[in-house]
Amino acid sequence: MATVRSTLHSNLPPPPPSSPPARNPTAASPRYRKPLTTTPAEHAALHPSEAASLLTAAARARDLRLGHALHARLLRTGTLLEADAVVANSLLTLYSKCGAVDAARSVFDGMPTGLRDLVSWTAMASCLARNGAETEALRLLGETLEAGLRPNAFTLCAAAQACFVSELFHSACGAVLGLVFKMGFWGTDVSVGCALIDMFAKNGDMVAARLVFDGLVERTVVVWTLLITRYAHGGYVDEAVELFLDMLENGFRPDQFTMSSMLSACTELGSFSLGQQLHSLALRLGLESDSCVSCGLVNMYAKSHIGQSMHNARKVFNRMPKHNVMSWTALLSGYVQRGLQDNKVLILLCEMLSEGIRPNHITYSSLLKACANLGDQDSGRQIHAHCIKSSLADVNVVGNALVSMYAESGCMAEATQAFNQLYEKNMVSISCDFDGDGMGQDYQIQRMDVGISTFTFASLVSAAASVGLLTKGQQLHALSLKAGFGSDRGIGNSLVSMYSRCGYLEDACQAFDEMSDHNVISWTSMISGLAKHGHAERALELFHDMISAGVKPNDVTYIAVLSACSHAGLVNEGKEHFRTMQKDHGLIPRMEHYACIVDLLGRSGLVREALDFINEMPCKADALVWKTLLGACKIHNNMDIGEVAANHVIELEPQDPAPYVLLSNLYADAGLWDQVARIRSAMRDKNLMKETGLSWMQVENTIHEFRAGDSSHPRAEEIYTKLDRLIRDIKGMGYVPDTSIVLHDMPDELKEQCLLQHSEKIAVAFGLISCTSATKPIRIFKNLRVCADCHSALKYVSKATGREIILRDSNRFHRMKDGECSCGEYW
Repeated sequence: MATVRSTLHSNLPPPPPSSPPARNPTAASPRYRKPLTTTPAEHAALHPSEAASLLTAAARARDLRLGHALHARLLRTGTLLEADAVVANSLLTLYSKCGAVDAARSVFDGMPTGLRDLVSWTAMASCLARNGAETEALRLLGETLEAGLRPNAFTLCAAAQACFVSELFHSACGAVLGLVFKMGFWGTDVSVGCALIDMFAKNGDMVAARLVFDGLVERTVVVWTLLITRYAHGGYVDEAVELFLDMLENGFRPDQFTMSSMLSACTELGSFSLGQQLHSLALRLGLESDSCVSCGLVNMYAKSHIGQSMHNARKVFNRMPKHNVMSWTALLSGYVQRGLQDNKVLILLCEMLSEGIRPNHITYSSLLKACANLGDQDSGRQIHAHCIKSSLADVNVVGNALVSMYAESGCMAEATQAFNQLYEKNMVSISCDFDGDGMGQDYQIQRMDVGISTFTFASLVSAAASVGLLTKGQQLHALSLKAGFGSDRGIGNSLVSMYSRCGYLEDACQAFDEMSDHNVISWTSMISGLAKHGHAERALELFHDMISAGVKPNDVTYIAVLSACSHAGLVNEGKEHFRTMQKDHGLIPRMEHYACIVDLLGRSGLVREALDFINEMPCKADALVWKTLLGACKIHNNMDIGEVAANHVIELEPQDPAPYVLLSNLYADAGLWDQVARIRSAMRDKNLMKETGLSWMQVENTIHEFRAGDSSHPRAEEIYTKLDRLIRDIKGMGYVPDTSIVLHDMPDELKEQCLLQHSEKIAVAFGLISCTSATKPIRIFKNLRVCADCHSALKYVSKATGREIILRDSNRFHRMKDGECSCGEYW
């Protein structure tokens, strides 16, 4: 069992140096902690059995310092390492388990050829396979066979572990399987079975992993747990649940690892009822107090979005005997993921700090997301300061969260600065050497101590997309190719998303087509990109290609599909996809899916049907669903249902200014200025402020920001001169300002003046005087939804100037060319 568990958890990192694990009592006794040169007695040679026992104890405790001390004593007091295979192998195993590859290799190379046995070769190969030298591990195993040694179970486990790497899996897994069959270990050895299951699962072949499992003559809880975990982590949550039920029917008692994996699976599946049954089972088995199980329960309840689930999450948290950073982070993330009570997150942070528990990078990223949801720049800046003090501000996940927080709060200068710091921290120096004619360039990458990994590139590309820094994204793309990461799927997925979010749909399609291996994230990113750019039919065709390719869609995929239907007015198709996601794929709808259907119906003018749909939902609608209905009521001027929706939002999120603003808009459209005044008075009393509209664009590596009526830009006079000329031109083509959008009781002349100073119009005027190339589109980003008047005006501008205008608002992309927009007037 110990051997199997070692195999199961072989990928866990060693304990950090700052918190060394508790040592074995023998290894930690004063006799072995004193300097080895203090007395003559301690110069005496160790007996082989005593030396082997001490080395084994040090290996079990992962005590590298004690191992070095014992090694030094062995070198000083005799020739045991050159004469006794058991002692030499024990030292080799110690270094292997502690991840000291160089030290292990030194011991192995120093062993006389005749002293090396199968244990020596296997220990060295295992050390290499566990520490990133998989190719070398397989080469060494080949030498083992050439030396005439017969592999045992441990040797085959090391070989399977080396094949966790995709390239080696495709080239060597057949040979490993052949050895397993030839040596008679297929189905007969649990440790080998676990290694093979892991090998196939880590390379995405769950069918083969299941065949290995089914072929085992004997199964243990560890084997069941391993396959359940791999199913859950691979997105095969239905299979994980089914296997868990089979495990119970076969009389096996799940342990804390099984329960933790199952809670993750049911959270992914969105099955709240199953989660409650797992909670009940955990209580009966006495596992609720385990920190991993408790964190899983907190996370499961927080993500259920049903009833008092967050209250239940807090109850589980409060019953925990001891909190740690994981449990606190699970609770904080729960509040953030719920999208409710973001202020609560900041209060909980103070409680966490008062318990003396320091937040980690996951904690900070969740807190920053909460601040982004709130639009709370002040709290975000305070948390940013905490991140800097904790030396975590430059960790990728935190840096990305900082970029997003500032960008969503409209602080583009800070967002760009956060990105630049993240970029510079990871890319120490990047030089571009141009040849004589300026046509070629050569990128030189100098890596930091932490190295530049595929994850680093993917994170930086994602951050560049948040700010709309296309130039940086393109540079990162080139650097990733130069670094040899061109085939990495994670980077490919980030590139698809980045190009799509920056308005370069053709480049996103090319990045997608160049990927050799698409997963559900790849397909979903491309489907979402096509939908947001107004290509709903292409998005739905790609979805069908995904199904045909045998890739199972997840809940996020269906959000993209339903959004595509919504933005194209495909009501019947959207309803059908909503049904099939449950019937064909067993996906339980989340609030986001219900909101998509409400949006689909509302945009198409079926506001009453949307309200009926909400009332028939199997769960209570949250603020997102009611906000979606309220937005539809604004579009179609349905004040009666709009009031109902607004009251629900205000009840659920009393500090959100959005429902007040939308309801005020409805009253203003109807000319009910007394009601408008009442709403605005209520907002003042509650200190609620409407979010300020912001547009920005990048010109020659500089971000230029514009707000309504902005005159702070150095070229303001030129901008407004160009804007006045544009307005005269497009009025001559038929443009009529839509003054009904200005929700103030004032003369039409003043209303028109307000309209003409919207940030989108200022930005496009700046783009026309800055981007003089007639072939280059003008690309504008906006933090809010584009208003109807600006949408109309920019279409006319595209026709008057012959320039394509690409506007990314908070909802989608608008590609305007020759007076037409890709959105088809659905936005």
